[in-house]
Amino acid sequence: MGTLKKENCYYEMTPRVVRANRETTITLQPLYDHVRFRPDAEYAVSYFPTEEFAQCSGWPQGQRRLFRAVDGVLRIPQYFEGEQEHVLWVEEATPDGKPLGDFRVYSVADDLWARKAFKGDLHMHSYRSDGHESPAYVAAACRKIGLDFMAVTDHHRYQPSLEAIRAFEGVDHDLAIFPGEEVHPPDNPAHIINFGGRFSINERFAADDYRAGVEAIQATLGDLPPGVDAYQYASCCWCFDRIREAGGLSVFCHPYWFTSHRYTPSGALTAHLLDQQPFDAFELIGGFFRFEADSNTLQVARYHEERARGKRIPIVGSSDAHGCERGELFGWYYTIVFAPTLALADLSESVKGLYSVAVEALPGETARAYGPFRLVKYALFLMREVMPQHDELCAEEGRLMLAHLAGDPSAATGLSALQGRTGALLDRYWASS
Repeated sequence: MGTLKKENCYYEMTPRVVRANRETTITLQPLYDHVRFRPDAEYAVSYFPTEEFAQCSGWPQGQRRLFRAVDGVLRIPQYFEGEQEHVLWVEEATPDGKPLGDFRVYSVADDLWARKAFKGDLHMHSYRSDGHESPAYVAAACRKIGLDFMAVTDHHRYQPSLEAIRAFEGVDHDLAIFPGEEVHPPDNPAHIINFGGRFSINERFAADDYRAGVEAIQATLGDLPPGVDAYQYASCCWCFDRIREAGGLSVFCHPYWFTSHRYTPSGALTAHLLDQQPFDAFELIGGFFRFEADSNTLQVARYHEERARGKRIPIVGSSDAHGCERGELFGWYYTIVFAPTLALADLSESVKGLYSVAVEALPGETARAYGPFRLVKYALFLMREVMPQHDELCAEEGRLMLAHLAGDPSAATGLSALQGRTGALLDRYWASS
């Protein structure tokens, strides 16, 4: 979870995300006595568009205006031009100019303004395969660290994800728990995530239609680039197609995983999959340990190279965590999806529509976002100015979800009382019009 800025600890500022190219009034309300606005004092607000982009509003550099608080609240009307971050530097209008703080607003075009930012992890494991905790524990732990959506994706197993969902049936909570699995096609080194699908793909490999389906795809391929195994590529395509048939999001996972003295899968297969893009999303940031950082570096470099070639590649970030309390991987990597709602269809279509970024948040390091420049710029603002407050609310819910699993009879009542808080927070932070 991110750290709350001093300004965001002491003041409630709304909204924080506004529609670009229009005037919006920003409300600044102190929360504690030591930062109250005095009714007889004036406060100076200096405005700075961070990219100095203000052609229509005619921004005079260092613009400084005076305001008085009304009913203890400072109201600051401002025209926010373009898609960028804006600084409101507030200080007392006195000779010594005591600063109150550096307050930030972000203006976005209409397509982004209509979307909220949701954090999630599409790839993690429970003790039903090679993880350490129960599927339900993994889900509750995800909420505790600030995630809005998740799926347990155990190796070869779909049922554990349903176990996580069933554990909280009849309990009010705001974590979207989806079905999922890590798909391992026979005789194929590629790893694939079925996120949200209505049925298991792993369970269909024993059926006659798998080999027949793969052979039918192989028959249509024609000549392939040198080194590409036709069966492996056709097998991947079959899996991606079945995941979509199940209503899920198909994810091509960690192609630069170094294991058994080589990258897996082969470089030729990875290159062909990236060229043809039969998958729905590419796991740009995967769950690699610190000593494996080269793998994520290569995946990011490859993504940017493919983008330079004109490819439109949907991306996600995932922890691939095999334990929530081990101190490694869990919470290190995740996805931010800019979507209208947390419904599976909205999340999936938003990822496929290039409205997502992959985040790397290693402990003790500055969090980094990867993806389209426009979204990365916006995500960095949200990770600093919105997500810490969101995550604090989630932590309380996650603790109660764990308490419910441990048999606390009062936990469900507590969760019901908290339901809707994160949604209400985002509604406050996004401008109403």
